[in-house]
Amino acid sequence: MPGRRPRRRPTEHVPLDVDRILLGSKRTETRMGFAWTVQPMSSTNAQKAYRCPGCATLVEPGVAHVVVWRADSIFGDRAVEDRRHWHDACWRVA
Repeated sequence: MPGRRPRRRPTEHVPLDVDRILLGSKRTETRMGFAWTVQPMSSTNAQKAYRCPGCATLVEPGVAHVVVWRADSIFGDRAVEDRRHWHDACWRVA
């Protein structure tokens, strides 16, 4: 006698975050003797222009880049005023 398969309960569909898969998620890197939190910013989410501390030119709106701040900040992830927007290439050679 064949066994019956249990019924699956319908689950809520969670859309796939393609940007997160392609760019990666927040990570910690050690540079210049400090631990830094590095958060990729997709071109879709890059809405404003920022001055890159690595090359002193603008990170234009619509350009994918990384947002970097000290991992040991007393405010943790909320240290908005300590965050800096870097071109990917500038951060890699820093």
